[in-house]
Amino acid sequence: MSSHKPRRNNRYVAAVLGAVALGMVGMAYAAVPLYNLFCAVTGYGGTTQRAETGADRVLDRVIKVRFDANVAGGLPWRFVPQEASIRAKVGETYLVTYRAENVSDRPATGTAVFNVAPNQSGMYFNKIACFCFTEQTLQPGESIEMPVTFFLDPNLAEDRDMNPVTTVTLSYTFFPVEPDNPVAEAGGGEPTEKL
Repeated sequence: MSSHKPRRNNRYVAAVLGAVALGMVGMAYAAVPLYNLFCAVTGYGGTTQRAETGADRVLDRVIKVRFDANVAGGLPWRFVPQEASIRAKVGETYLVTYRAENVSDRPATGTAVFNVAPNQSGMYFNKIACFCFTEQTLQPGESIEMPVTFFLDPNLAEDRDMNPVTTVTLSYTFFPVEPDNPVAEAGGGEPTEKL
């Protein structure tokens, strides 16, 4: 009778440990999508929001929106915003463009990730259309203009943390994409599709 009890205890402990191990593996696979969802909902880390249409109201408050452009090593591009900044009325929809040019003698493919600073402004920065996470291939000497349509959510006026914010920076970084080694989803955490 005593020899059966330790076997049952051992099987129970083994089953619990197996369930814990499976749970840990499941959480490891779910961590990135859950983190991306959290960032998209809260604007954490400067993650912007998505919108289908513009805001329903425009406020008198004006915030300077700066545009930043960067190119990671290995991508032979010149990448710049067409305007350094604009004075944006909260709630009004704006269209700005970035320009990329392949300055090499070979085709080059890149994809952009983005961020908004300060971080607390991410939940109020709404993009209607964007080129982020879309692979762009430029032939030698070719250039392209890439539009971004956005607005600042009027609800930011009700957030005390946004009261001192007078400038918001929208920053993009293009990374090289190799045919056999695509850039993984990163930065703002949005899915790999055009907004």
